[in-house]
Amino acid sequence: AQYRLITGNTRDVISKLADSLYDLFVIRDFEDLLESVDQGFRALRPGGILLIDSALGGGKVADPTQRDPITISRRETIKSIKETDDRWEPMLLPLGEGVLVATKLN
Repeated sequence: AQYRLITGNTRDVISKLADSLYDLFVIRDFEDLLESVDQGFRALRPGGILLIDSALGGGKVADPTQRDPITISRRETIKSIKETDDRWEPMLLPLGEGVLVATKLN
């Protein structure tokens, strides 16, 4: 098995990746998070894993009084993946600041 670690800003890196080729994609940037998830779907092969690190933002996502742009982006992305986007099989893990693990279905 081979692996390749590509570092950098999610927006800059993901647009250069080939379609349906990758097994794992990790998102740690929260600018344009929904767009990054869509691009991750494009780049992952069926059965590939999307990880969003710090998905719960240290508890801020669960606090409705938190309205900063990054928290809103995290909240909307989690809701989209869990409730309305049938392309993924998601699981939210309470590790650190939360990890969203989503498997690409097809």
